[in-house]
Amino acid sequence: MKLNSIFSALTLTAAVAFQPALAADKLSIAATPVPHAEILEHVQPTLKEAGVDLDIKVFTDYVQPNQQVADGQIDVNFFQHKPYLDSFNQERGTDLVSVALVHVEPFGAYSKKIDSIDELKEGARVAIPNDPSNGARALLLLEQNGIIKLEDPTNLLATSRDIAENPKKLKFTELEAATLARVLEDVDLALINTNYALEAGLNPLEDALLIEGAESPYANLVAVKAGNENDPRVEKLIKALNSEEVKKFIESEYEGAVVPAF
Repeated sequence: MKLNSIFSALTLTAAVAFQPALAADKLSIAATPVPHAEILEHVQPTLKEAGVDLDIKVFTDYVQPNQQVADGQIDVNFFQHKPYLDSFNQERGTDLVSVALVHVEPFGAYSKKIDSIDELKEGARVAIPNDPSNGARALLLLEQNGIIKLEDPTNLLATSRDIAENPKKLKFTELEAATLARVLEDVDLALINTNYALEAGLNPLEDALLIEGAESPYANLVAVKAGNENDPRVEKLIKALNSEEVKKFIESEYEGAVVPAF
């Protein structure tokens, strides 16, 4: 081999050897703080190794995470269950789709004024979420525990107008889900999504007077704008979130307050 050919080959080899690694593909994701953002932070290193730079954007409400994905400002979100997603799409005219189930957060009823649901008095003030799917979820939990009777106990969008029997004459107040933990001192009972209960320092397994069972249909999911289901970055995210390692993390970190759904 000629000297100049050897030099060229060595130069090419050196260039390849010292070529910097390609930058990871960025994937933005909207999430509520607990447990969603915590789970995402746990899988960030795994995704980095797979070539995805996960940019976690934390929200404390249930509207913006969907709206910003629908508007294309954020790629994906992780905070909601299917009944809420369906309701949001119907009300807002959006086209968001579920691509994976991750966990269930058993919904609970809490109180600072009573220690047992049997102590709930006639005319008690009960606060429930004001969005259709979570409001119905609260009413269904009360129905399942014999507190009220609904006209259709299978209706996942039931409202207080669908209460057929209210023997304790409970007075229902509908509030934004994020505020319910903050009004516990002002009401007799509040039905709170587990992510907000955990943020408020409540332990669903110890503090809830009523709590959903394992058969809950409200598994939290990963959602994207329709058409983005097969995005390779999203597929890598799903693989990481539905891994055996994440299942063990959820079970050990939340000790039953959050339950794997895959």
